[in-house]
Amino acid sequence: MTAAIQPDLVLAAELFEALSRATRRGRGIVRDSYGPGEQAAHDLVRSAAQAMGLKVTTDAIGNLSMTLPGQDRSAARILIGSHLDSVPQGGNFDGATGVVAGLSALSAMRRAGIVPAFDLSVIAIRAEESAWFDVAYVGSAGAFGLLDPACLSTPRSDNGQTLEATLQQQGFDPQPIRERRRLLDPSRIRAYLEVHIEQGPTLVARGLPAAVVSGIRGCKRFRNARCTGAYAHSGAVSRPYRRDAVAATVALLHHMETVWLQQEEAGADLVLTSGELFTDPTLHGPSKIAGETRFVLDLRSLSETTMDAVAAEARAAAARIGATYRVEFDLGTTSDSPPALMDGRLRSELMGLLEQPFEMPSGAGHDAAVFAKVGIPSAMIFVRNENGSHNADEAMSLEDFAVGTRALLALLMNFPL
Repeated sequence: MTAAIQPDLVLAAELFEALSRATRRGRGIVRDSYGPGEQAAHDLVRSAAQAMGLKVTTDAIGNLSMTLPGQDRSAARILIGSHLDSVPQGGNFDGATGVVAGLSALSAMRRAGIVPAFDLSVIAIRAEESAWFDVAYVGSAGAFGLLDPACLSTPRSDNGQTLEATLQQQGFDPQPIRERRRLLDPSRIRAYLEVHIEQGPTLVARGLPAAVVSGIRGCKRFRNARCTGAYAHSGAVSRPYRRDAVAATVALLHHMETVWLQQEEAGADLVLTSGELFTDPTLHGPSKIAGETRFVLDLRSLSETTMDAVAAEARAAAARIGATYRVEFDLGTTSDSPPALMDGRLRSELMGLLEQPFEMPSGAGHDAAVFAKVGIPSAMIFVRNENGSHNADEAMSLEDFAVGTRALLALLMNFPL
């Protein structure tokens, strides 16, 4: 890449500002999947793409492609993009960064009069966030025919309207999902590239503006775990006679924390979280031993083997601890998503394009995982972001965005054939 070919940061700044104005509700961003917020974002980037002279199309389930035509229109193309929806009261940069980065790169090539060897398409993918419909990757998985048609009956979290009815209301067609019909052909896609804010503190802590993503952690989630003991008076039952569900659950979670530490010391990649833990508010009380808890145990790793081993230990520990505390654990089945390693050659190319090369895993899911799953060489660039993500305080600087987008543009200009 020559020094004259730089990402269009003026366009990027304008798009980020326009997205914020159009979809900010109070402190946070609301770009609801298949709702007014997401549609407003799609309309904005569509207008920008059309003003640039890109070829714009929308598929049956709403995914938006904005294409800079190549010299050989029949050749497999590169897709660059991410999602435009957000969680309720989210931040302005989660997802949108990948779409804006792609448009910023193509704008620079367009202005320089560069015609790529093959088509380059920026794709704005629908409904990546499962906060609105409890379905993972509606837009990308749906485009590859990977969704279970039963998902069409999933209700939207805030209004109860099914995914099928919502699609139809928005002018889209649920039939490809029902038929598991592919809207994208993996053999026609040379690579998928995604720029995304980091959603944790690693780059901030290390003082780095950007990183190459090694892979996307898979997940095994005990979504409906339960511990059943017996309700009793807190002052009247001595420890040997108690069946305390809270104490047993705490003991299990503490044990799993030690398992996590052991796995880390052995060099394994693992994160473990219990993001939900409840007693029944209609039955619990300050003078009662709790007779039941419900909780979630979420395991993530780049290694399927590690997740399997830790999940097996969770079940074994639940049996041991249950016997000790005279309670019964039912961890239930797991909802699983496999790890997705990013393409080794593309990772190597991107590492060579960063002035401060650094590689790290992604603990959160991304559409890139779906593209990798169907065999498309995929790569991701993380951009430093203050204050985490999925909150109103996301804070990515344009300077850091430029570092990640320069690497993207350089890769597009000299893509390994």
